[in-house]
Amino acid sequence: MLIDLLNEHHFGCYDFVYLRMDFKNKCNVGYAFVNLSDYRCIISLYKKINNKGWKKFFSNKIAQVTYASIQGLENLKMKFRKSSVMQEQESYRPKIFYTEGPLKGYEQTDF
Repeated sequence: MLIDLLNEHHFGCYDFVYLRMDFKNKCNVGYAFVNLSDYRCIISLYKKINNKGWKKFFSNKIAQVTYASIQGLENLKMKFRKSSVMQEQESYRPKIFYTEGPLKGYEQTDF
């Protein structure tokens, strides 16, 4: 659902997505890391989702966009390669995406 939301207006503008999950309860914990590879997408994504509810869910929760302490694809890869999340089932792991070429917007298979 998060990737669908990103793709609505920002297909190919991000290279990293990680939706933090509660592995025991099999639901997200309410935050995600998204690395935008195209700076031109930052303001439009912020305007699209910040302080807005999730239309596809029956929830009163509001999205907030904030600046992360770890920036850039390579830094995120270094952090998460060492993380125990990489031992969890694949659907719970961070995802990396192509940002150029014929596969732009599609998930990479190698982390």
